[in-house]
Amino acid sequence: MDIQGTRVVVKKSQKETFEFLSDLKNFEQLMPESIQKFEVEGDSFIFGLKGMPEIRLVLKEKTSYSNVTLGAASSKLDFQLVADIQSIDEDSSGVQLEFQGKFNAMMAMLVKKPLTSFIETLKDNLETI
Repeated sequence: MDIQGTRVVVKKSQKETFEFLSDLKNFEQLMPESIQKFEVEGDSFIFGLKGMPEIRLVLKEKTSYSNVTLGAASSKLDFQLVADIQSIDEDSSGVQLEFQGKFNAMMAMLVKKPLTSFIETLKDNLETI
């Protein structure tokens, strides 16, 4: 299951945007208002949203200035959140978030709407950093 957010323009250079997304503490600023828990531990963070189970994301991969990939810490759920960063000019960059998950059909049906909403919230909040 793939969910692609719309590309958003961030008023930071490609390098600044990459550094922002590489610092996991900054994801707290991108989270929905319904966040109830957010803790960074090394190269991972755990977050909990109201009415949802807590999720731990681990920094899986970084490609200088163009990509930050977070993945599930648990082997029970196989997914990743990819941020593709492209330079627009020296003061702005374009970011597209993509959720890639391997779920059975029933699970995919249950999580598609809340995940799409979550990606859109991250995107909207990224636009304001």
